[in-house]
This record gives sequence, C-alpha cells and structure tokens, in this order.
Amino acid sequence: MTGKVYLVGAGPGDKELLTMKAVRLIGEADVIVYDRLVSESIMELIPEGKEMIDVGKNAGDHPVPQHEINRILLEEGRKGKKVVRLKGGDPFVFGRGGEELELLSDQDVPFEVVPGITSSIAVPAYAGIPVTHRDFCSSLHIITGHARAGAELSVDFEALVRLNGTLIFMMSVSTVGQIAAGLMDAGMEKTMPCAVIENGTYPKQRKFISDLAHIEETVRVNQVKSPAVIAVGKVCALSDRFDWFSKKPLKGKRIVVTQPARKASRLETGLRALGAETMLYPCIRTDFIRPISPDISDFDTLVFTSSEGVRSFFLWLYEQGKDARAVWGKKLACIGSATASALKEFGLAADFIPSVFDGEHLGKEMVETGFIGKDSRVILLRAKIGTAELTQALSAAGIAYEDYPVYETSYVSHEEIADLQEWDYVTFTSKSCVDGFVKTQKRTDFSGVKALCIGRQTAAEAERFGFSTVVSAAATIDSMIEKVRRDCDD
Repeated sequence: MTGKVYLVGAGPGDKELLTMKAVRLIGEADVIVYDRLVSESIMELIPEGKEMIDVGKNAGDHPVPQHEINRILLEEGRKGKKVVRLKGGDPFVFGRGGEELELLSDQDVPFEVVPGITSSIAVPAYAGIPVTHRDFCSSLHIITGHARAGAELSVDFEALVRLNGTLIFMMSVSTVGQIAAGLMDAGMEKTMPCAVIENGTYPKQRKFISDLAHIEETVRVNQVKSPAVIAVGKVCALSDRFDWFSKKPLKGKRIVVTQPARKASRLETGLRALGAETMLYPCIRTDFIRPISPDISDFDTLVFTSSEGVRSFFLWLYEQGKDARAVWGKKLACIGSATASALKEFGLAADFIPSVFDGEHLGKEMVETGFIGKDSRVILLRAKIGTAELTQALSAAGIAYEDYPVYETSYVSHEEIADLQEWDYVTFTSKSCVDGFVKTQKRTDFSGVKALCIGRQTAAEAERFGFSTVVSAAATIDSMIEKVRRDCDD
C-alpha cells in the first residue's frame, strides 16, 4: 500500500504563522521529516510518539544530502505512511521543494504541497518594512544570494537596478559585499536604504538599517548570522515608522516556562505575544490515576484543587457511562478561576471559589462562610500528594473529609540550563514546579535568578532555594503575565 507525502511549509519561525492545514497534518502524520530551519516552537507542537527523521539542513550545512532526503521521502511513502516533510518558509521559495517532488512523481507516490508563509515577505513585515508601497515601488523581486557549491554568484544586477523595485535577498549574509558592489556597479545609488534582519519573526530578531554603501560593514560590525534576510529599496526607510515588533513590551526578555507541557501553552503564548523569548521546560507531568472508584454518593460536597483533578474525575465518569448528572444536588468548590473554567468544560459552574486561590484560603473560607459545616460530607478530588494547607484548615475546623487522589505528579528529567543566569525569569505555577526545576539543575543555590511565581506559597518554596521572587497579584496565568509586564516597566 502506498502512503502519501505532504510537503508542508513551516513558515519563517513564529509558530502562530503556521497554517491551520499544516497544524492538522502534523497531528495526523505517521512520520515527520524535518530540518534545522523549522523553529523550536513549532517542533514543540509535534505530539509525543511521532516518528521523527532529522535531515539536518541549514545554510551551508547539509549533513543529509538532498538526494538522500528525496530517497527517504520515497521510501517512507512506499511504506504506506502519511509523511509530512516539514520545511522552513515555503517549500517552493528557494526550499528545493520541486526537487523533492521529482522522485515522488517519477515513482507515482501521491503527494500534496501545503504552502507556508515565506520569510522573504514575513521577515521584512516583522521589521516594519512593507515590501510594496505605491509611493516607493511597483514591484517586488526575491533573489537568492547563495551560489551552488564551487560556483560564482550569478545575478543580473543591471536588470534588477532597471526594475526599480524592492529587492529581497535570501541566504545572502556571506555574499552581501558582492551583492552591494554588484548593485552599485550597475548604477544603483549608494544611499539606497537597506535592511538586514536576523532571526526574523523570532523573539530574538535583530534588525539593522543602513544604506547600500555600508550594508556589508553593518553586517560585519554587528556579526549578523544566518538565517537573515537582506532588503534593498526605498521602502526600507519606513522601517522605524512602521516597526511594531520591536515595540512589544517584553521584547528582549527571555523567560523559562516550567509548567507541564499540556498546560503551558496559555502562559507561553501570552508571554510570546508580548515579545518575550520563551523556553518550554516542563518540570512536572501529571497522569490520571486509573482505576479509581470514588463513591460520591456518600458525599454532598466535591472539592477540586486543579483543572487536572476536574478532568480526571469527569472523564472517569464518562468512562463509567455516566455524565455530569451524577453530581446533581452536590456542591462544587474550586480552588481558583482556572479550576472553575475546567469545570465549565463539563457544563457545570463552581458554587464556591475562595478570595485567594490557594489551599489554605479554600479550606478556611469554606468554613468561615458556612459553605461547609461539621455535618458536611466532603471529598477532595485532587493530586496523590496534595498541599497540606487545605487538609490542615479542614481538620482545625473539625470538618470530616476524604482525601481521594485522582491524578499524580511526577518530575520530568532535563539537561541542565547552562546559561540560566542569562534568562530574565523562570516561571513557577506550583511548588511542584519549583522542586522539579531544582532537580534538573546541578546547583542548589539560585541566588541571582528571578522567579515569577503564581502565589505566595509557590514563592516561599522558590525563596527556600535562593530565587529572587516576583509574585502575581492573583493565582492566575493572566495575572502572572501582567505582573512580569509591570515588573519590566518598573
């Protein structure tokens, strides 16, 4: 049985520029063939367990030759697999996509092409440069500045100058001097505005505006490295006026996100939306406990201390052929707004949320407000090892309860972050995240490392290891994002 090969453009780097079709195919693929031009944030979207083949292409570095990549796609397609060939940018814009399809076409292996946003347009846009503007130019031209191995750069500079349009040079850092000289020799003004944009659309993007006579020096002095796009044309003069990306409030900030992988997207996405460079570094993982059999008929109050507890319990109900009607007439308490939101996913609203989102306030305020009393029958549906503050508050008030574990937490192993001091914040959304992170590092003293914490209890745990802490006003992801934004403004 013959499978199918999908040539998928991954865009210029920002994972939010990935097309919806590309995301769907990545999720459905049996095997993904990728190279180094696919950004780390996009690689993090690939579900665990996918068969991955690294073909390692990068500018000037091709450990897997193109003909071998073509053969891999053919063989994997012949095995009956759904193959996604994930390529940076667009497959047909200097991506050698046509070469990869030739062998598939000759051997009658089905294929599709999924266009990607090309860096030739996206990167200038992220630098405030509209590649076309009727007051400045009437055409756009995309040129590769990368010659075949052993060959001279072959560009008709005179034709490009006559066109009087915007010129976008790809893969041209090493040949920028030849390009500038060629354009000036062909009659282009030495004062023509130019731009070089390194790591375009990434949070670490750098841009430099110059002119044709000085663009080579600009590249050299600033030690610009690939990947980079070079733009030549009058539209480059608009860069400072239209630059929106560099003005993001967290631009230049580097933040480590330690939440479990399946929960980290909101925090990481929110930080990236404000311009931060993020590293997903999940330090704990949560797994639903099975089998479980809580006899909820014995209880009148169900207490949830996390969204994971909510999902584990209600998915278990569904597994038993039941649904939310099984909790009819029972009171539902949640530790915070995120947990209450998880409850809404199952069509239910929380009856009680404390003023401060932690175990101590949850326990005390349920008692103080009369939400529960000594006659109440309370079950805590939470982690196998849960915070003691909640149970201590209930015991102090003489409230009987059952502490029933529906999920468990374990630590995730990682390589140590060697340049930890160069990151502006490490984010912690629980004490477990703090402990899990510390276990991944060789040091025990984290003095000088700033921790963004979701609450005082989490901050206290971080301070125990020497972290300098910043605490969000409320125990929510939105509050954490707002806190780091304000902290950076101060």
